[in-house]
Amino acid sequence: MKTLALDLGDVHVGTAISDVLGITAKPYLTVGATELESFLKALLEKESNITTIVVGLPKTMRGTISEQTQKTIDTKEDLEKKFPQIKWVLLDERLTSKQADQMKQAKTKEDKIKSHSVAAALILRSYLDSVAFFKS
Repeated sequence: MKTLALDLGDVHVGTAISDVLGITAKPYLTVGATELESFLKALLEKESNITTIVVGLPKTMRGTISEQTQKTIDTKEDLEKKFPQIKWVLLDERLTSKQADQMKQAKTKEDKIKSHSVAAALILRSYLDSVAFFKS
């Protein structure tokens, strides 16, 4: 079964997808935030073996909830109602966007947009590692 990760933003949403064994986390696409629901519908029809979606939760550095954190929770809950067949997971994503920017060394606007999917892959990697840890 595959896992999808989302790095939700106000304008862009980064996505990443695992392999069937849950070993690799590969950046997928960056989509417009307004296109997310239709993107998910099409992707879940195409990739019927996606069973879990991990949503990066942008807590503050102190671990508290900000306005952006609450927006993310609200979006996840809305999507959960629209796609009830999927297991939805929130995962603390502090620093992943910054790590993604540094890894990609985003120089152009296109690089910055792609960095959202790299951030999603970092979120997914963290989730896959935690799942593997608890299986062993």
